[in-house]
Amino acid sequence: MDPRLNSLSLKTSLSALLDLVLPRVCVVCGRPLIPQERHLCLECLSDLPETRYAPLGHNPMADRFNAKIQVDEYEPYAYAAALYHYRAESGYKKISQALKYHRNFGAGRWAAGLLGERLAASPLYADVDLVVPVPLHWARRWERGYNQAAVIAREVARVLGAACAERLLLRRRRTRSQTHLHGEAKAANVADAFTLRAKEVPAARHILLVDDVFTTGATLAACHRALRRAYGPQVRISVATLAAVGE
Repeated sequence: MDPRLNSLSLKTSLSALLDLVLPRVCVVCGRPLIPQERHLCLECLSDLPETRYAPLGHNPMADRFNAKIQVDEYEPYAYAAALYHYRAESGYKKISQALKYHRNFGAGRWAAGLLGERLAASPLYADVDLVVPVPLHWARRWERGYNQAAVIAREVARVLGAACAERLLLRRRRTRSQTHLHGEAKAANVADAFTLRAKEVPAARHILLVDDVFTTGATLAACHRALRRAYGPQVRISVATLAAVGE
C-alpha cells in the first residue's frame, strides 16, 4: 500500500478518536464535525455569505471607507474587502466572535486564511507588501491577552507573502468600545487615537490595514490617517476584514 495512504488513514483515525474525546463542533451551527471538516460543517461552509469584494475596485465597503477618508486628487482610492457579510441575525457572526471573545485561534486563522486566499487571487492586492493590524490599547490587550486583528493580519500576510508590521501603529489612548456607538460618535471616539511608534517606518508600496469587522469604517479611517502622515500618496493604503456589517 502507498505509504501516503497509510499516513492519511492514520491521521483520519486519530482525528476520529480525538473527536470522541474532545468533540469538535461547527462554529456557526454547533453540529458535531466529521474528520474531513474544519471549523465549519460542509453545509455552513457552502452557504457562507461571502462578499466577493476582493476582485472589485469599487464595492459598497470600499465606497463607504473612501467616504470616511475624504478621497481627493492626491489620495488614491483605497481598495477594501471582507470575507463575509456580518448580520446580527445570522449564525455566521460567530466566526469573528469565536476569535475575539472565545480565544478560538484555530477558527480565526482558518477564516483569515480564506480571506488571504481571496485577496491573493485578486490583481488589486497582488502588490501588497506590508500588512498592518489595527492595534489595541495596551490595557485592553493585557486584559484580553492578545490582539485579534494581529492574529488575522499574520495569517493574511503569510498567504500574501507580505511582511506583517504588528507594532507599526500605536493606540495612544484607550477608547470606548465601538460596539454600541453609532455614526459620528464612532468617529469622535477614535479621532487621533492612533499614531506611529517610530519616526522610521518600513518601506512599502501597498499597505493593507487589517481588522476583524468593518462597521462604519471609523477605526480603520483613523488608522489610515496615522499611516498617511508617514507615507506619501504614492503608497496605496487598503483595508481588509473578516466581516463587513450593513452591506
